[in-house]
Order: sequence, then C-alpha cells, then structure tokens
Amino acid sequence: MIKLKTLTVMVLCAFGFIKLSAQSYIGNTADNYSGIQSLTANPSNVVDSKYKADINLFSASVFGGSDYLGLSVGDIINSDEGFDFETDAEKFPSNANNFFMNVDILGPSFMFNLSPKSSIGVVSRVRAFLNINNISGELYEGVADEFDIDYDFDFDSKNLTGNIHAWAEAGIVYGRILVDTDKNFLKGGVTLKYLQGAGALFINSPGFEGQYTASTKELATQGSLSYGTTEGFDNDDINFDNLSSGFGADIGFTYEYRPNKVKDSLFSRKQNKYKLKIGAAITDIGSISYDNSTVTTYDLNETVNASDFDDDTEQFLEDNYESTEEKITQELKLPTALRLLVDYQIKNKIYISLQSNLSLIKNNTPNANTVINTVTLSPRLETKWFSIYSPISLRQYGEFAWGGGFRFGPLMVGSGSVLSNLLSDSTKTTDVYVGLKIPIYQ
Repeated sequence: MIKLKTLTVMVLCAFGFIKLSAQSYIGNTADNYSGIQSLTANPSNVVDSKYKADINLFSASVFGGSDYLGLSVGDIINSDEGFDFETDAEKFPSNANNFFMNVDILGPSFMFNLSPKSSIGVVSRVRAFLNINNISGELYEGVADEFDIDYDFDFDSKNLTGNIHAWAEAGIVYGRILVDTDKNFLKGGVTLKYLQGAGALFINSPGFEGQYTASTKELATQGSLSYGTTEGFDNDDINFDNLSSGFGADIGFTYEYRPNKVKDSLFSRKQNKYKLKIGAAITDIGSISYDNSTVTTYDLNETVNASDFDDDTEQFLEDNYESTEEKITQELKLPTALRLLVDYQIKNKIYISLQSNLSLIKNNTPNANTVINTVTLSPRLETKWFSIYSPISLRQYGEFAWGGGFRFGPLMVGSGSVLSNLLSDSTKTTDVYVGLKIPIYQ
C-alpha cells in the first residue's frame, strides 16, 4: 500500500517546494508558435502551423495540489527557522478531500509539412498521474501523524477512489485542411498512440466511516476497502522494466474566421489570417490493461488499537482486518478530457484566448485518472521569435490561479500559477513547465 509519507512527498512536490526536474503547459498551448506542445491539447494544430518543422528536444510540465492543504510561499521564503509543513501549513479537512498531480514529459518529437494541406508529427511522452478522491481529511491527518494526536474525530468517506499510474506513449499525428474558402477555414487532426504502462496502484471504497478516541487510542471503523497493484509495481521506485501495452487516441478540429484573407503565398503563411479561432478536441481516449494484478479487499468492521500504526498502512491493514485476495486483469482508464479554445485577435500581435479543460470521467470513477477542470483566460503578445502571456484560471475546488510565461526562440518557460502562489496566503495548486526545441520557421 502507498505509505502516507510517500503521498505527502508527492503532494509537496506538486506544490513546487521540493526540487523537481520540471493541466500541462498552461498559457503556452494557445500560442500559434507553440508547435509540438500544442499537439497535446489539439492534434489539428499540426497542420497550417507557423513552422516548416518543429523538433522538441525536451519539455516537462508539472501540475498538482490538494484542497486539503494550503501553503503560503511568502511564509516559506520569510521563515527564519524553517517552515514546518505539519504545523505552519493551513489545513482544510473534510469528508471528501482530494489530492492530484500530473507530470508530463515530452521526449524527442517532431512535426513537419507533407504538403500545403497536410502535416504529420511523431510525439513521445512519459506521463504520471496521482488522483486521490473523496478521502477524509481528518483521517488522513491522523494517519500522517501516526495517530499521535490528542483530540477525537469522526469521519465518513463515500466513494473513495485513488490511484497512481505511470505510462509512456508514442503517438503518430496527422492533420489536414478540410475547408478553405474566402472567410472560413477548418482543419482536423488525429493522434494514434501506442501506450506502454509502467504500472499502477489503486484503491476503492464505496464507503467507510469511523471514530477515533484519543484517550484510548482506539479506531473504530465500518465498511470495506479494496486495494490493488499491478504486477511488480512499486510506487517508491517506478520503473519501466515490466510493461503492459495499450492504445489511445486524440481527435480535434479547429475553425478560423478569416474576414481579411489574403492570397496564399509563402509570405502569407507566416502571418496569422484569422480574427477568431475556435478549437475543440477530445484527448486521451483509451486505457491500459494489466494482467495478474493483485486486489485485496479488507473488511473494516472492527475496532483496533491505533497506537500500533507506524506509517506502513498496508501492514496495519494486514495485522488488524480480515481480507480476501484475488488475481485479476485490471484496466486503467486514461484521463479523457474535452479541450476547448477560443482565440481572438485584438489588434496586430495582441491576442486573448479562453481555454477550458473538462474531464469526461467523473472523479469518483474507480481505476481511472482525471484532469482537474480548469477555465483559463490568457492575454498574450505574440511574434515569430518571442511571445509573452499571463494566464488567469479558475480551477476545480474553487482555486484561483494567475501566472505568466514566455517563449523566446527555442526556449519556453512558464507557470499558470506563479503570481497567485506568491501573492496568496493559502495556495492549493501550482504548476510549472519548461521546454527546449529546434524551431524551423516558414
């Protein structure tokens, strides 16, 4: 079972307070010069781009947080004696807290034009998701503190789900211009992915509740909990030695309204022709199946001595609750999402975009990863060699985020939340990304 210290470390990594080799690329994917990165949001972006070819060397994006824990970057920076996460962080416990993290690494990838109306790309990625949904914050805090607490609490978790899932993917992207008239332009694209799953850990409970009594250190629980791992998976040391295969796909379309279209030429292809652009895509359709997965179901109708807990949740469950074990083929669903874009040219090189990432999988769906629902408004200044943007987002669980980023030739750096993290007294989400590429312009 995942150790609570491991979950805590992963969540803190997601907040950016532990050094980490840097949804994904927030603010950047609306840029008409984002190239390979924009294909992760909509595969139709591969065609009619501003590049003859675009070669990604390395890009990475991290997005994560929790509605349980709120941190102040200012307090961390100004703390003379060190910031204690256990005592100094603000906590918001409920019966349905959530933890989430998404790591997206783009490896060697490229895209190029096949003809004036079609383009192709090859994208390699390594991805990891953590989702813990509807967990009792009081219980999590008690377990994290090894029940060394002096107060009583009750909890009632319903539809608890969670998993850690890591996989690699290689995708072939094809895009084609479908309509090109005087004022209307439409293009479509599809990505077909071959998936290599590194494994997963997953938990599920339709409901369990209980009470903790501090004076006697007794934990009384009622309900059941299923816990499983794929064969050979170790969440403390995720590797790609024992792989399972799967298939996935993205599909997308982009419409442009071009009221002042000029005759197509090499020069005109270097310029944005639209006044209004609308894009829609469904990403991460598919799943990975893992043979010989082990699932253990625990009967939690018991009263136990919580002082025996020593940070190893699996051992504590084995020692105190009856269980049954079975071997199954477990399917892990990809984080299928609907991605929408509206981009408007205000004047010359100044644009404003509205993007939304909406999960098509409910967050309490067992054995599935989900993206965090996000709506982002982002003004930007865009030129051939340089773009700067400042995304403002509303994120699931009521979080406001404000960030900034830039693209300077082959380099891009940004965060959708860096400014709000610095200004807020209690930030719950954060993200950061960086990338290096070889752009070959039209």
